[in-house]
Amino acid sequence: MWREFKDFITRGNVIDLAIAFILGLAFGRIITSFVNDVLMPPIGLLLGRVDFSNLFINLSGKAYPTLAAARAAGAPVIAYGLFINTIIEFLIVAFALYLIIHQVNRFRTVEAPPKTCPYCFSKIPAAATRCPECTSELTGPKAG
Repeated sequence: MWREFKDFITRGNVIDLAIAFILGLAFGRIITSFVNDVLMPPIGLLLGRVDFSNLFINLSGKAYPTLAAARAAGAPVIAYGLFINTIIEFLIVAFALYLIIHQVNRFRTVEAPPKTCPYCFSKIPAAATRCPECTSELTGPKAG
């Protein structure tokens, strides 16, 4: 069992996945910092000095000046400003992943689908001129 686990872990795909996961976590932290520290302050300034990370709905009925004060007092709150920040973070990460996948797909070579030998009906590569199964020549109108 240990040997099987060791073989599984040392396979290239698992190591690649682990590296991608760690890079994804680091990328997520960068995006969080970008949204909270770079993107939202100017947007808040344009909207009349609004601090999105401090927007909340207090459900307790008592007044609290900040979200941190309400949470410290244990008041039930809906922190919709943090939710807006999280949605923006998600959209940035999703767009970045879209761009990466789009570029990877552009560089992939698309293979032609296999064709069928008209004589023995076996699947053969699209570029083949002779069937590897029955050795028939595939040139001419019968090839398909």
